[in-house]
Amino acid sequence: MNFFHEPVMLAEVLAALRPKPAGVYADGTLGGGGHALAILEASAPDGRLWGCDRDGVALEAAGQKLMRFSGRFELRRGNYAELEEWIAPASVDGVLLDLGVSSPQLDVPERGFSFQSEGILDMRMDARQSLTAALLLNEWPEFELARIFWELGGERQSRRIARAITEARAARRIETTTQLAALIEKVIPRRGQKAHPATQVFQALRMTVNDELGALQKGLAGAVTILRPGGRLAVITFHSLEDRRVKEFGNERSRDYTFEGHVDVPELRKPRMPELRWVQRKAVLPGAAELVKNPRARSAQLRVLEKI
Repeated sequence: MNFFHEPVMLAEVLAALRPKPAGVYADGTLGGGGHALAILEASAPDGRLWGCDRDGVALEAAGQKLMRFSGRFELRRGNYAELEEWIAPASVDGVLLDLGVSSPQLDVPERGFSFQSEGILDMRMDARQSLTAALLLNEWPEFELARIFWELGGERQSRRIARAITEARAARRIETTTQLAALIEKVIPRRGQKAHPATQVFQALRMTVNDELGALQKGLAGAVTILRPGGRLAVITFHSLEDRRVKEFGNERSRDYTFEGHVDVPELRKPRMPELRWVQRKAVLPGAAELVKNPRARSAQLRVLEKI
C-alpha cells in the first residue's frame, strides 16, 4: 500500500520545535514520516529522533522514507500515550503530536473511517486491538451510543440515532460504512446541507474505538515528562474537543498555583512552580497557501508549550 500523507503545517512545526544538530526529538504520530523527515534534515548531522505510530502500515512507510537517516532514529509500533515508557525522562528537546486521521487512512475503504465509499466498519488505528466500530455499534447499549454521539460528536440528534441503530441491528447487524450512513440519513435527512448527517457520528465512533481523548491526556503528561527544560511540545489538533483538552492542559501546567476541587477560589489557592509556559497564547493556523494545496488542513490548529 502506498502511504503518502501531506504533513500539515510543516513550516510552523519546525519553527516551534527549532530542530538543531545534536538535538533529540520525539514524533508520537509518525504517519507517513513527513514531519519526522523534516526534523531529521533540520537537525543534521547528528540530531536523533524517536518515533511511533499505532498504524503498522504507516510505520513501515515512515521507516522507508527515513532510511537515509539510518542510525539517527528509532521507530516503534505503539500509542504516543506510551512515550514515557520507552523514552528516558528529561531526554528530548522537542515532542510533536499530530492528532487525527491521516489521508491514507481516510481514503482506503477497508479501513472504515469514511462513509464516502463502502467499507467494513473498522476504524482501528491499530489493527491488533479487538474493538472495532462494528462491534461497538452492534453490542453497546443504546444509552452508551447516545452518550458518545453527543459527547464526542456533538450530535444533537444523538438519542434518535442511537434508537434507530438499536432497532435496525435487532433485524440485521450493521457492518458497513454506507449501511450506517444511510441509516443516519433516514433519521436526519440531508435537505441540501453541505455536511453529511453522519459526519459527527463517524467522528464519535472513531474517537471511541481508538480512545483518542484518553490517549491525548496521557500523552500530554508523558510528553512533559520526557522533555528537557527548555524543550518544546507542539500539538496539532483537528477539532474543538482535542484543542480544548490541549488548552486546558497547558493552562493548568503553566499556572503558578494549584487548588483542590473543581472550582478555582482565589483565597484557597496554593502557590507552586509552573512546569510549562505558552510560547504564544493563541493557536497557530495554517496559511492560505497551504489551504489551497491541502484543503484537509483547514481545521488544523497548532499549540506550542515550553518546559520550564
